[in-house]
Amino acid sequence: MTLDTALTFVALFALWNIVVFCVYAYDKQAAREGAWRVREDTLILLAVALGGMGAFACQKWLRHKTKKGVFPVLLPAMATLQGLLALTVAVFPGTVLGVLSHALRSGGIA
Repeated sequence: MTLDTALTFVALFALWNIVVFCVYAYDKQAAREGAWRVREDTLILLAVALGGMGAFACQKWLRHKTKKGVFPVLLPAMATLQGLLALTVAVFPGTVLGVLSHALRSGGIA
């Protein structure tokens, strides 16, 4: 993985987390106004699909989804795991690509 590829990954990761933050913020505003809300399973999916840091940031800054259901445990866990993943890709881009390539080949995917 080249430096350009690693930087592209980090930029896309950051952009995606900004989008997820905005969706969580929209849901918080909708809750205040009694308007249409984003489904909880959609919010969970966004957090699990590499948006954990954006979801967790919104949870902390806007006090959204701090007590309900799995959110108090899921969001910090996803933010931590995904932050470690992003850090690993940024620090060891070649190793990560090699491991992923090997895993995909041995799994019959590639």
